[in-house]
Amino acid sequence: MTHARAERAALTDLLDRLGPDAPTLCAGWTTADLTAHLVLRERRPDAAGGIAIKPLAGYTASVQNKIKTGRSYPELVDAVRQGPPRWSPYGFLPGMDDLVNTLEFLVHHEDVRRAQPGWQPRELPADLTEALWKRVSAGARLMLRKAPVGVVLRLPDGRKAGGKKAEPHVIVTGEPVELLMFAFGRQEHARVTYEGDQPSVDRLRTAALGL
Repeated sequence: MTHARAERAALTDLLDRLGPDAPTLCAGWTTADLTAHLVLRERRPDAAGGIAIKPLAGYTASVQNKIKTGRSYPELVDAVRQGPPRWSPYGFLPGMDDLVNTLEFLVHHEDVRRAQPGWQPRELPADLTEALWKRVSAGARLMLRKAPVGVVLRLPDGRKAGGKKAEPHVIVTGEPVELLMFAFGRQEHARVTYEGDQPSVDRLRTAALGL
């Protein structure tokens, strides 16, 4: 089983257990909203543009709400569990599911896990951890382009990746999954440490980061 499929399975199992009204780290979204987002992303490519393009966000939100209210919550979770249909770009292009959905489902899995009381970090497979570091280090400049200060990402073993070149700068240290959550704008729920002057750290911890 690929990591994308494993995260998809774990997330849908968790969504089933929690039901439609549990909180997530996605602002304003319950588990039902997040599930509808995942269905839209894979089954309504005509409406998915608003996920990344602000002028289209209103249409995307409207379609997502119709998806959420048009089917039962268990049906929506099952649609996510089944994976993308064959006509979807994620379904018919070889390797696309693992390339695109590993981060998507891992981050959203953590969005649900970390919104619940008493959550603790998971121990991820070593190959997934290394793959996350490669993806984070490769995409750091894009994900951290909105940072108000310079950012350097650092692993506990000392390896570094430049996120944004600017002064003053802050060094953010953590495991790859924690750096991923940080870079995707989940700073409050990422178990990382900061090195830098306090005003810069404070600005970075509350900045709007991510794609």
